[in-house]
Amino acid sequence: MGILKFAERIRFFLAVPLLFLGGSLLSSATAADILQKKTVTSGDLPVVIRSNSLEIDNKKGVVIFTGSVEAEREDMLIRCQRMFVYYEEKGQGKNPENKGFKIDRIVAKGDVKIDRSDGGTATAEEAVYYEEEEKLVLHGKPMVKQGEDFVEGSVITLFLKEDRSVVEGGSDRKVRAVISPKNRKR
Repeated sequence: MGILKFAERIRFFLAVPLLFLGGSLLSSATAADILQKKTVTSGDLPVVIRSNSLEIDNKKGVVIFTGSVEAEREDMLIRCQRMFVYYEEKGQGKNPENKGFKIDRIVAKGDVKIDRSDGGTATAEEAVYYEEEEKLVLHGKPMVKQGEDFVEGSVITLFLKEDRSVVEGGSDRKVRAVISPKNRKR
């Protein structure tokens, strides 16, 4: 089986990691109100974030979750040591529907592990999700695994809008893909 078939087999997994925070995180309530409850919404699915501590810095536009962070949605669980959610105010005027916050980027650091309900797993030391571009970049020995198949390199970038991914090697680390044969019934 060629690399294209391998990519096809893990395409579903690669298309959605860390999208648990896709769309607006905060719409009409304040950041403190929602995040103190440690529940956010992604589309129609709620996301529950648990951590040992939570810090909100409205001047810098960041919410910092620290210590055994777990962000859980119905179809995904993300674990890391620290999670930084960078946001900015949106909307002007007196209409409360136009006000709120939008996510700029989300940074997960320290032993990042993303488990999907379909069995797919991604690991890295750091994962950065850029909201507007719908791009996820995995750094620090990144690996994406589905069953026995996996791909690893120095940097793995997932362009989610484009349903495309790029795995880069470095001077000390080549790209490596392992594709296991599957038994075919005829």
